[in-house]
Order: sequence, then C-alpha cells, then structure tokens
Amino acid sequence: MSKEELKRAAAARALEYVSDGMQLGLGTGSTAKHFVELLGERVRAGLRVVGVPTSEGTRADAERCGVPLTTLDDVDYLDLTVDGADEIAPSLDVIKGGGGALLREKIVAAASARMVVISDDSKWVETLGRFPLPVEVIPFGLGATRRALAAAFTEAGVTGEITLRQGPDGHAFVTDGGHWILDAHLGRIPEPPRLAALLSAIPGVVEHGLFIGLAKTAILAGSQGIRIVDRP
Repeated sequence: MSKEELKRAAAARALEYVSDGMQLGLGTGSTAKHFVELLGERVRAGLRVVGVPTSEGTRADAERCGVPLTTLDDVDYLDLTVDGADEIAPSLDVIKGGGGALLREKIVAAASARMVVISDDSKWVETLGRFPLPVEVIPFGLGATRRALAAAFTEAGVTGEITLRQGPDGHAFVTDGGHWILDAHLGRIPEPPRLAALLSAIPGVVEHGLFIGLAKTAILAGSQGIRIVDRP
C-alpha cells in the first residue's frame, strides 16, 4: 500500500469511533483530510453529526464533502476529535503543527472528550523531536521571543537551530490566526512535558506543537495492518 492508502486506512478505522449525533473536531492535514472525505460519505448515507474544523482548509474540505459545521461558540463540548500527527511517542504525546494549524488544533482537542490520532506507522517514534517542533509566535518582538526560546531549550536540556517558517512566496508563513511559526530542529526531546511548560510561559509564544496528555488513542496503519494504541 502507498502512504496515502495507509493514511486512508487509518482514517477509515477512526470512523468506528463515530456514532450518530456526535459533535466532532475535524483535524487538519493530509491524513485528517481522508477522514473528512470518508465522514462525508457516511453523512450522505444518513449519519447525523456536526463538526468543528481546525483550519480554513479543513472547513473548505468539510463543506465540499457535505459535513455540517458549527463552532465552539455554539456548542459547549465535543465528543471526539480525529486528527493527524507529525510524530507520536509511546506515551501518546505527539508533535503537531507541520501544517501550521496547531493553535486551533489544540483548542479543539482540549475541548473534546476524546482525541484519536491517525497516521501511517512512519510517524511512530521512541522519542519526540526528530520532526522540527513548531512554535506559533506573535510577529512583534520576534528577536526577544527567539532568545527566550533558546533559553528555554537550554533549561530543558535540548539544543538546535530555530528557523522562521516561510510560505510558498518566500515570505513568513502566516497562520489562520495571523501569527508566524518558528520551527525548532531539536533532534530529541527527552522530557516533552517539561519543555511544553517552559514554552507556554514565554509571552511571545501563542502556542507550541507539543500535545501533552491530549491524545487518548492512536491508530497506526502499516504494511502489517492496523495497530491501535491506547494511552497507558
């Protein structure tokens, strides 16, 4: 199976967690897009659900697929969020934000009773950090924020290059919230919860891509089939 076929297989298995009447968080990225498309097929067959998209891209996909949408202003809870990940550790702590939607993704995940992460099995790692850690920042005071990030990394016992993410036009990538993203190439993060707390304390940081304690289940598709891992 190709990587896209594996992603779609994981997304298809996640549909087993969806039942009639649910309020869903709809993730962002190539794997989550498969879930939205498959969910749309179920909706057209009569499934009654409503979704909260985590990005404008996912909103467009959901509208195209006929999935009814709402907002967190209009519903007070979500039953389930299904989203992809850039890395998944055995603890089910994950790195997200490769697509630039980490802020909305984390807001939606935190508002959900359960978060299920779907991916092909290449995203499974023993220790987080191989994938560059996205940090969403306010453009104002960028130099001060970068220095604070470097200090936080030192305190957490990690080090690496910090780069400003660029868009296709060569200028700074701008998130749906109007912020920029710094990518930290750390290689290995031995204590993700500690680093997460340090990053959250920096004034210029809007959010970071360490999702600690949010994912309850991971669905991993590989050449040997589907593997389901629940939080220890």
